[in-house]
Amino acid sequence: MIYPQNAIEKLGFSEIRDLIKEKCLSESGRQMVDKIQPQIKPDQIERFLRQTNEFKELLLHDSPVPVDHMYPIKPLAEKVRVEGSFLAEDELYRMLLSLRTVYAIIRYFNEREGQYEHLELLFEHLPIEKGILRSIEQVLDDHGRLKDNASRLLLELTQQILKSEQEARKRLDTVFKQAQAKGWTADGGLTIRDGRLSIPILAENKRKLKGLIHDESATGQTVYIEPEEVFQLNNKVRDLSFERRREIIRILTSLTNDLRPHVPLLMSYHSLMTKLDFVRAKALFAIDLQATMPVLSKDASINLIEARHPILHLNALKNNGHAVVPLNIKIDDTDRIILVSGPNAGGKSVCMKTVGLLQIMVQSGLLIPADDTSSVGIFKQIFADIGDDQSIESDLSTYSAHLSKMKHFTSFANGRTLIIIDEFGTGTDPLFGGPIAEAVLEQLNKKQVRGVVTTHYSNLKVFASHTEGLENASMLFDNQAMKPMYVLQIGKPGSSYAFEIAQKIGLSKEILASAKSKIGVQQKKVDTLLVDLERDKKVIIDTKYAVAKREKELIELKANYELLQSSIEENKKEIIRKAKDEARTILKDANKLIENTISEIKSSQADKEKTKVLRSGLNKALDNHNSALKKPEKPNVTVSTDNANLEVGDWVSINDSGSEGEILEITKNNSLIIALGELRTVVKKNRVSKLKSKDKSKAIKRQTNVSTGSIADFHPEVDVRGMRTEDALHKLELVLDRAVMIGYPSLKIIHGKGDGILRKFIRDYLRKYNHVSRFEDEHADRGGDGITYAYIG
Repeated sequence: MIYPQNAIEKLGFSEIRDLIKEKCLSESGRQMVDKIQPQIKPDQIERFLRQTNEFKELLLHDSPVPVDHMYPIKPLAEKVRVEGSFLAEDELYRMLLSLRTVYAIIRYFNEREGQYEHLELLFEHLPIEKGILRSIEQVLDDHGRLKDNASRLLLELTQQILKSEQEARKRLDTVFKQAQAKGWTADGGLTIRDGRLSIPILAENKRKLKGLIHDESATGQTVYIEPEEVFQLNNKVRDLSFERRREIIRILTSLTNDLRPHVPLLMSYHSLMTKLDFVRAKALFAIDLQATMPVLSKDASINLIEARHPILHLNALKNNGHAVVPLNIKIDDTDRIILVSGPNAGGKSVCMKTVGLLQIMVQSGLLIPADDTSSVGIFKQIFADIGDDQSIESDLSTYSAHLSKMKHFTSFANGRTLIIIDEFGTGTDPLFGGPIAEAVLEQLNKKQVRGVVTTHYSNLKVFASHTEGLENASMLFDNQAMKPMYVLQIGKPGSSYAFEIAQKIGLSKEILASAKSKIGVQQKKVDTLLVDLERDKKVIIDTKYAVAKREKELIELKANYELLQSSIEENKKEIIRKAKDEARTILKDANKLIENTISEIKSSQADKEKTKVLRSGLNKALDNHNSALKKPEKPNVTVSTDNANLEVGDWVSINDSGSEGEILEITKNNSLIIALGELRTVVKKNRVSKLKSKDKSKAIKRQTNVSTGSIADFHPEVDVRGMRTEDALHKLELVLDRAVMIGYPSLKIIHGKGDGILRKFIRDYLRKYNHVSRFEDEHADRGGDGITYAYIG
């Protein structure tokens, strides 16, 4: 599928595998990473991608997976399989820890059944065989040592050994003290020689103590004797120890025999741990890479959005450097082969390698650093020609090696082949290399292959411009700052900027002039045209970004306005409802008061004095109710003549100019920072008046209309030739202000050369204008210092 085999290394996929291996916990997981290869079955690729994506989401948003102990089970299971073999204590302990981990993992996913459906496929309905754990736990303690009560015989032997050792030690201590009292011993206490406790005796006294001599000191002055009366007891301890060891082997053999029927299940547990470790490592790598899962397409197509080269992106994140410029590229039935041109060190090779590497990653089940709306198809073959593959042994020059690959490409490529070719046609005389490359490209295009090709050859750019299926593209270059922008622009070829780069490096004018005279007039015109096109592209892109930014701000303003309008309507309804409820309550209370008064008059039998008092009380109560009904509702916003009440967010009108804006900040010296659209101004508090709610809404609407003025009718060019200085600066100020208001990135000022006086005044004015970041001369071929470009930012 991959041709040649070293294309994996050339594209950087081996480095990707090494980074994933660093995330693995087990050796078997690392071995599985080494086996990663691009696949061609869509179902298999999608399953691998979804498993990695699910594990990534799990790591980011769920509790940790219990992976404390990932010891390999497979070698232990293979040892168990052999009749008559047995697992040692440490081996059984590793198996115990691994099985506990496996069972914890199975329980973890059982508790989340249906939540990670593709990860659950790894388990293949594996059961939790607790009998295996119980068998091992009956024999081993929590530290991995064999329990003394693993069998009745083992317990008896252990107790006998302990008793015999105590008796022997007691007898030895008695003999040692007697020898010490007689002055036979050397300095020091009891010691062990040949695994036996011995007494250090001076050499001249060795015949005085009966026993077995095990050793002597280097000087020969001290010998180490095991006393005769202790010798038999130590032999007994040794015999019991041998018997205990035989019992331990019997217990371990019996336990191993019990495990033998479970070998297939143990192998499945090992496979589960390996796969889980493998997918976990891929997910951790995806998190480091800020990678996502693209849409998998059935077509042989690629649509990468905001894609970044994985290695460069990781290095940028690690070193906190400049972010990698994202790549946007589309390869489909219409534009099958993208021919990328542009200056050296401009990013052509990185663009090409990014496409090839991300394609291999996706088909290998790895997430990629690109927007999740990107779509990637499946290719059955990936052919790459990168770098120098000359070989002395094979008698291949650089160009011969390229031609050998082209022979393979043209012979075996088809519509499901992705080709990656760097510096197409180089390595020989351009007069012949160019036509051969064009013929190869024509043949590959007939075979409907897809791919990315980089070149400097002009004939290939011309060929791509009028050939269906081929599309020119270029890496943008800032020909003013003389530095690459690393942005891929589809649709137009790019200049190599050979003369511009040579001039920046400092090559003499005589050499450059001589070189220019040696190239054809037509070629010079083409290259100049390409330079102009790239400059226009840059302006268009800057304008596009500015328009997009302004559009986003307008959408946010509209949303805020609609939210405010909705809130006002809701408040209005609530106020009316409360007023009606209050009026009903007042009327109800008034009616009740009248009824009570009438009732009391009747009960007093219409007594004049009593009736007079009751009527007076009724009239007073009704007057209170009427005044409550007539009490005006406080408006939401009031006009304040007291500027001490001004707050951030209030809208005000500047008294002397009538300009309206929003208060952004109130400084310590009681000055106001006011936003007038995109502009900011500082005004004293006593020079403004707070707007009413109605006036505020009108001001917001007016300012929105101003700030959203049509960019289409704005002409970013001002011609002040022949004007007086004062008139020229006034006209420039108007155009500059509008450019700032609508967010336009640059302005072209035509002032002519003359004596340079007008140019001097204009540039002095630009230096003082806060929103102008820099300015520069036009290119010498298009007006030079008679035109000034001002950049706004």
